[in-house]
Amino acid sequence: MIRSFFGAAIIAGVSAAGPYAPDAVDKLAQDTLPKLKEWLAKNPQGNCTVETAIRRREWSDLGEPERKEYTDAVLCLQSKPALTSSIAPGAKSRFDDYVVVHIQQTPRNHGSTFFLPWHRYYIWHYENALRTECGYKGYQPYWNWDRYAKDPVNSPLFNGNEFSMGGNGAKVQHAGVQIPGAPRPYNVIPPGDGGGCVTTGPFRNMSVNIGPIAPSITVTRNPRSDGFGYNPRCLRRDVNKNAAAVTTANYTLDLITKNSNVYWFQTVMEGQFPQGKWGVHAGGHYTVSGDPAGDFYVSPGDPVFWLHHSMIDRVWWIWQMQDLVKRTAEVSMTKTMNNMPASANGTLDDPNNLGILAGDVKTRDLMNTMGGMGGKLCYIYE
Repeated sequence: MIRSFFGAAIIAGVSAAGPYAPDAVDKLAQDTLPKLKEWLAKNPQGNCTVETAIRRREWSDLGEPERKEYTDAVLCLQSKPALTSSIAPGAKSRFDDYVVVHIQQTPRNHGSTFFLPWHRYYIWHYENALRTECGYKGYQPYWNWDRYAKDPVNSPLFNGNEFSMGGNGAKVQHAGVQIPGAPRPYNVIPPGDGGGCVTTGPFRNMSVNIGPIAPSITVTRNPRSDGFGYNPRCLRRDVNKNAAAVTTANYTLDLITKNSNVYWFQTVMEGQFPQGKWGVHAGGHYTVSGDPAGDFYVSPGDPVFWLHHSMIDRVWWIWQMQDLVKRTAEVSMTKTMNNMPASANGTLDDPNNLGILAGDVKTRDLMNTMGGMGGKLCYIYE
């Protein structure tokens, strides 16, 4: 018997945290799941089936003990020595290693062929580190933006209790977030009610060690121009409903259903700033904002990054399911961010790597969550 796609609590319209009825994107995923089964029947992927696949679940669908198990594992990763300290003297933990890799590869893996497949690899590797190095028994949760968009600061994600991903930052005066390249009035996200140090929740004592590179708020400069020097400071957030307003389900549904090729799907997702369109990718990042979440390069240094980018991967997964034959083999764009400097078009045979952490994997091996990477990718989203 296949377990219900959303779980009994969600079908009833109630999660452990409160009422969250399936939104339009949830319903589309549920309605499209038979297409995945049909595709697998024609294209078997070894031992990976819908029945055997890992289930990645939404944060508020996890029980409180499960949420704490996740944050405990993240804290564990933050307690283990870095592997990248020879590259980045400021990296002090295994958690920091992932920030180092993101800084190194941001110009390659955003606004390029690699944005979606590389981040899929990146999330999988982080999830695996939590499980193999810190004894985590679950899988990487995601953040369904729509559930909390109207009041993110009081959501199960950011309310600051021990079962959250930590609270908002302390209230400080700041000018909001500048959006480079966007026209007025879309060039500034008005400030929320935070901006200072996070003092509640599991990450209240966390140290942000490297960066900044491109901060969205005033932060002490790094002693090195590449951002890899040791620059310890508190985790800062400005949880912001103004940014969250562009992450409601209608935006995500339109993204999936109104973009029939991967070029426009990714372009709309990442944002069209000259037209004043942030996209759900930027909207999610700037919902958290602060330091390091508001820094394009250093954003994985806020633990909630991983839930946000798991939702990005989930949206891509739902989009791919609408036409699996085509969309598990479709890439677009060039090999550099916004084609600067100019580069060749990417292909399915291009390598993706995680620097010192993991070697090359071809893009084609990251296109399929049901058997990709020689069977290491075998998951769906509930």
